[in-house]
Amino acid sequence: MTAGPHREHAADELCTAGAKLYAQALRDGRLRADQAAQAPCLTRFGLLHPAAGDPARLEPVAPAAALNRLLRGSRTRIADEYRREEQLVELLEPLVRTAGPQGAGVAAGTPMLRLHSGTQRINQALTEAMAETRGEVLCVQPHSGLAGARGEAAHSTAFRRDQALLDRGGRIRTLFQHTVVHLPAVHGYNERLTGDTEARCLDELTDRLIVVDRRVAFVPADEDGTLALEVRHPALVGYFATTFDRLWRLATPMYPEAVQRPTLNGVTPRQRAIAALLVEGHTDTAIADRLGMNVRTARDHIARLAATLGSRSRAQLGYLIARSGMLEPEEAGA
Repeated sequence: MTAGPHREHAADELCTAGAKLYAQALRDGRLRADQAAQAPCLTRFGLLHPAAGDPARLEPVAPAAALNRLLRGSRTRIADEYRREEQLVELLEPLVRTAGPQGAGVAAGTPMLRLHSGTQRINQALTEAMAETRGEVLCVQPHSGLAGARGEAAHSTAFRRDQALLDRGGRIRTLFQHTVVHLPAVHGYNERLTGDTEARCLDELTDRLIVVDRRVAFVPADEDGTLALEVRHPALVGYFATTFDRLWRLATPMYPEAVQRPTLNGVTPRQRAIAALLVEGHTDTAIADRLGMNVRTARDHIARLAATLGSRSRAQLGYLIARSGMLEPEEAGA
């Protein structure tokens, strides 16, 4: 059996040739050293080890044992990166807290950047930031922030915090993705709040963002939402607030009064959003991720769009989308 030519690849990648040789070694229980030399990544990953008493032969490490060792190393590297982030924040905070125009509006001694770790600490920081405000809170809530037990558990804490702000005469504006507006958790949460609260929705959003009184902002600092960066630098907070305002003007009202987006020539607003990503060349998986839906739903929308336009292939679909004019900006008042 030949594994095929070996190609250059990243140090942390197992190439196709290496994977085939490893599979052969698992079946045969051994591999000649000259065969293993064709894919150096096998020994770099620790998937082979010399056979006792025969240096010309290598034996495979059990896949489960190899996977456990590699994952343990990955977790160690991630933990090291988290510690490095905390060290960088601790190192740079004193340098950021300088006198002058860039520090205007920030109380003396208040760090302009602060990293919070863990859901409990993040919620505590948010509660402290909102405790005395009577102004406005801006929130971007993508679909990922609502999923799973962690998102549901956070609703109780968030509700008390939000309602207290509204009771003081404050205002809350929230941006959601279109894919979550009909979820009972989202609809019910907005209806339970009493006060000046408004929500709108867009097909695509930035990552989660909370801006309190345009003086402090909270943004994610990792992919799974267990780290958050508290930002008090006026220039950065102003940038976040301006970004929110521009997205808000483009968004469709959903609460307290919903506006139904029109279907044009049999094509729904959701399908138009998918069409825009299709002509940009995105895969079904990327489209689903961008629009906050699962891949099966995205493919169902693509199939319906193809049927509406009379397309029989992916290439033809892109051509028909462009020719249909459905992606042209809608006229004011349309």
